[in-house]
Amino acid sequence: MRRRLAFALMAGLLWHDLCVAQSSELPDFGSPADSVLSKSREQQLGRSVMLQLRNADVIIEDPLLSEYVRVIGSQLASQANDGDFKFEFFVVDDNRINAFALPGGFVGINSGLIIASDNENELAGVLAHEVSHVTQRHIARSLYENQRTSLVSLAAMLAAVLLGAAADLGGDATTGLVTAAQAAGAQQHINFTRAHEAEADRVGMDVLAAAGFDPNGMATFFEKLSRGGSLTTESLPEMLQTHPMSTGRIAEARARIRQLPPTKHEDSVAYGLAKARLQVLTAPTPERALQRFEIRGESAKLGDRYGLALALAGLERGDEAERIFRDLVAENPHIIAFRIGQAEALMRSGLTEQALDVYAEALELSPRHIALVISYAEALIVAGQPARAHEVLLDLLNNVPATPTQIALLARAANAEGDVVSAYHYMSEYYASIGDLRLAMSQLRMALESPDATAIERARFEARMHEFAEYLPEDERDRDVTN
Repeated sequence: MRRRLAFALMAGLLWHDLCVAQSSELPDFGSPADSVLSKSREQQLGRSVMLQLRNADVIIEDPLLSEYVRVIGSQLASQANDGDFKFEFFVVDDNRINAFALPGGFVGINSGLIIASDNENELAGVLAHEVSHVTQRHIARSLYENQRTSLVSLAAMLAAVLLGAAADLGGDATTGLVTAAQAAGAQQHINFTRAHEAEADRVGMDVLAAAGFDPNGMATFFEKLSRGGSLTTESLPEMLQTHPMSTGRIAEARARIRQLPPTKHEDSVAYGLAKARLQVLTAPTPERALQRFEIRGESAKLGDRYGLALALAGLERGDEAERIFRDLVAENPHIIAFRIGQAEALMRSGLTEQALDVYAEALELSPRHIALVISYAEALIVAGQPARAHEVLLDLLNNVPATPTQIALLARAANAEGDVVSAYHYMSEYYASIGDLRLAMSQLRMALESPDATAIERARFEARMHEFAEYLPEDERDRDVTN
């Protein structure tokens, strides 16, 4: 019997990138900003920009990194959120020192900022600041102050500015992107007002302390950036351009910190591993990644040893990498990242059975560890066991909130197993999860056209198409459902 995806994505996640501007006036729910941009519309707008960033391939879709920023971000959001925002934290492949908040709870942090941070308190400080921009609804409030900006234009504006930075384009090229998107006012919605910045600092520090982090982390990181900046705007770190510093602002932050109870927080092991992993993933070449960690010699830091092993694996020196991972596992048996690294190194060396044994042992320790299950499923597909991959992925998705990466891999496993109907179904859910409803509906049409689809499956797919259509502009609904 064909196994089925036993979860349903929340309808609130399924938004088409243009529907934000297709409705009439928005209701006022009590805040002046709501008359321009309600909270539900904020999520639509944020998801629209996220789709454009994803399509441009600037988001780092690495399960271990994604899980790390999700965990630390969730710690902070739980202290700041009133339940109206479902936060999503993600890493951007950009070596500039920057972070940003999109409408609706989407918080991006550049790889360059994570690498530049000296401790976890600094990283948490930046994230707390961005979380506070979201909870204080600064973009909605900015829009209220400048109501001439249309929402559909704003989505294009925000994406154009962010993509210009992510692509590391020069000023002229970025200006061209912005002009093409009619983005004369876009930067105003990213460069928040001084009052918004001060509010995000104040609220963010309270959030940091409540989440168990040292609020000094925010101030020390901003001070470090301020000391490192030059007099020319072009050479300033991106964080300073979008979040301008001043001695007065830093002094106010320090004064606020003195009013909070002292908090001490030691760096987690995951922080050091995330930094090392990013340094390997973002290095210009595998050789440069190896050089970076070899220079550190016989470092006792777990992050440095982990980075060295990853760099060796990237150069197809699997035997050397596996030896380091094996030692790390022996010394730290409960750190799943080391077991994943060991298994992947064994796979690279062609030792498939040994790798699967390592995965199986790790799975006993942490049955639904997202990064572990994804890596294991990929190995199972390579090993010619797609049915087992399908099984472990379904177990994960039935018990853990789904990510686009999980759903796409599930489609790959189903396809490798020969279950084409399920593969189309899963790919439909993948596209829905990233907000591309037209492609989601296209996948469902292909599932409906498959001769292997049962009557029950056809009814389910048709119902799902009608559900997706509800979020399309009215003039497109019937056409997209029937075509």
